[in-house]
Amino acid sequence: MTTTNATNRTADDIASQAREFLKFTPPATTGRIEFLRARFDAGLAWVHYPEGLGGIGADPALQPVVDAIFSAAGAPGNKPHTNIIGLGMAAPTILRFGTPEQKRRFLRPLWTCEEIWCQLFSEPGAGSDLANVATSAKRDGDDWVVNGQKVWTSLAHEATWAIVVARTDPAQPKHRGLTFFVCDMRSPGVDVRPLRQITGESEFNEVYLDDVRIPDDQRLGEVGQGWAVTQNTLMNERVAIGAGTVPRESGAIGELLRVWRDRPDLRTLGAFDEVMRFWVEAEVARLTAERLRQQQAAGLPGPEGSGAKLTYARLNQEISSLELDLLGTEALRYTDYSARRPVLVTHAENPAGWRFLRAKGNSIEGGTSEIMRNIIAERVLGLPAEPRADKDVAWKDLPR
Repeated sequence: MTTTNATNRTADDIASQAREFLKFTPPATTGRIEFLRARFDAGLAWVHYPEGLGGIGADPALQPVVDAIFSAAGAPGNKPHTNIIGLGMAAPTILRFGTPEQKRRFLRPLWTCEEIWCQLFSEPGAGSDLANVATSAKRDGDDWVVNGQKVWTSLAHEATWAIVVARTDPAQPKHRGLTFFVCDMRSPGVDVRPLRQITGESEFNEVYLDDVRIPDDQRLGEVGQGWAVTQNTLMNERVAIGAGTVPRESGAIGELLRVWRDRPDLRTLGAFDEVMRFWVEAEVARLTAERLRQQQAAGLPGPEGSGAKLTYARLNQEISSLELDLLGTEALRYTDYSARRPVLVTHAENPAGWRFLRAKGNSIEGGTSEIMRNIIAERVLGLPAEPRADKDVAWKDLPR
């Protein structure tokens, strides 16, 4: 199979390449991981990525063509819901800031989901103000010695690798003294502890880093460039959360419609108006998100992702609230409050009471809705920025 002039590929070209691949790598007789690795090597994992890194440099809008052909052939998927941080945040960050060696090392097992990723960003004193992180990284020969505490870390209990931002120069202002690393979660000194949520389960964690050694060749970007790398990752995160690839009527709106269609005894005229309004809003959000996904795939995640994330949080909370209202006391029978440790929970796997409670976290995770509004105001609408008195003050001199 040739990959010349990849940027000029048409949908027919891509479809032909996918069918040719399936002819020589039949899903029925090829092991799952072997198939996924071969698909990556053939450039049919992320078609918009460069050759040799899972793609052929094609238009990202052609990815659905490949996915549809593979799905119709019964090809195994890479279970993206199990590695949302790796696929949605780590991969584009590595592609943009990683060295050629880092890209070759990390991207293939990340896409096949043989290696799960988490994100060590937030801290007890650095959530919405992420640039205030106190986790330190000090150079020691060819290594960095990292100490600190991270919190709200989804998938840390399953992760092989983490992307982590740490402070390497406390004498610089908070945005300029940070550096970005890839951390092996199996390293000595990494301690993962569950955090129990309002739903009962422990989907995310707090992570303690005690003299964890990270080789300098696992640094992403230059020393002191950590905030720029982090900003890119956060923009990708907001697109991944608010504009994730979903079919029509999936997620919260899908569950609400299931109740509406299956339970005619619960329908009222007033509720009908609300259901229709939410369906329209969810569909508008889904179609808008499609454009954002293509922008992200082209390596240009922008502040518009904050709007998608803000809309996602609001809709999830309002839709789950209406579902609870429809079901009444029936929805209050919450049958499982055990401290489960799921990899990633979904709407369809849980009752209405769970969806109502879990949706409360949507306006916090990935950046609070208040911060999203600030970003939209300043970077989309061009309104004056909020005063920031600590902008030029050395981090070590800031009050705590």
